[in-house]
Amino acid sequence: MTTFAELHHGDEPLLLPNAWDHASARALAAEGFPAIGTTSLGVAAAVGLPDGAAATRDETLRLALTLGSGPYLLSVDAEDGFSEDPDEVGEFARELAAVGAVGINLEDGLGSPVVHAAKIAAVKAAAPGLFVNARTDTYWLGGGELDTRARLDAYQRAGADGVFVPGLTEPREIAALVKHLDVPLNILYSPAGPTLPQLADLGVRRVSLGSLLYRRALGAALEAAVEIREGRTPGGVVPSYGDVDALSHRSDATHSDGT
Repeated sequence: MTTFAELHHGDEPLLLPNAWDHASARALAAEGFPAIGTTSLGVAAAVGLPDGAAATRDETLRLALTLGSGPYLLSVDAEDGFSEDPDEVGEFARELAAVGAVGINLEDGLGSPVVHAAKIAAVKAAAPGLFVNARTDTYWLGGGELDTRARLDAYQRAGADGVFVPGLTEPREIAALVKHLDVPLNILYSPAGPTLPQLADLGVRRVSLGSLLYRRALGAALEAAVEIREGRTPGGVVPSYGDVDALSHRSDATHSDGT
């Protein structure tokens, strides 16, 4: 079986779709995606908690437990590790690995790079087999090209297996960063940015979809509800009740009416 790390060194970049529940993960796997990520926004929104506020540690672990035995490789978006204590982050990573996750995404939130590097080192010590994707938010929260390189250099030295720069879409800067790095570069796909083939040509090795699929699904649901209310027939692809029910490990035959 191909390992998660090996997927970052194939002929094409690893396109990592991000799921928010069991059904979305299994549906994506059925489409042939060998690895699935989680989206912290989807996890947080599902339970009415804020994203990026270290409020969903338990929910994230619970989702990893649900998805970790699936027919795909699982990488978990763990925000900043849900703690400023590197040892606590390392313990959380150990718990993720124990339920079947093979990767973890850790964001620095533009906080101390020293602390973030310590978290990465703690994760590698606690769960050596876990692929650590170290994210810096310099292109989202400010910092620029030089700060990005300095932070990523520190994260590489701490043991990161890959690095992630969401918000970076300028081809020249992407290509320059790829040449600077010793580990695979992960870019967040943007509909307004380079296409997947273009990112491949620039040397990007992993392309994440982040919360895009979750937000598109929510948008489609709202659009359908409004169209029905206005007397129109909603369009788009709609999986059948049976198709969705079949994504579960067990099927509940009592709901034969489609509810």
